[in-house]
Amino acid sequence: MDLSLSTRNVSGPGGDRTVVEVGGEIDVYTAPKLREQLVELVNDGSYHLVVDMEGVDFLDSTGLGVLVGGLKRVRAHEGSLRLVCNQERILKIFRITGLTKVFPIHT
Repeated sequence: MDLSLSTRNVSGPGGDRTVVEVGGEIDVYTAPKLREQLVELVNDGSYHLVVDMEGVDFLDSTGLGVLVGGLKRVRAHEGSLRLVCNQERILKIFRITGLTKVFPIHT
């Protein structure tokens, strides 16, 4: 399976955010595409990101590493990275790894 990515900017009471909608599988083969997108956004000055994972079918440790790396990048600029996910099988991965304490996850 492939990885689909799209971005859009949204404004709200909490300020401007860039939403990255992710679909498909985030694994050792596709994670570099997500990493490249996150790095590009931060390099372009987008420091408040929301990664919408509603369309993600599979997530492995490489994908988790990319998300943690993205979080470190935005935090270096006083930014934030939030996740949107309501799929139990994906949320379970974040719980097992303890990353629910690291990422704000909106369900």
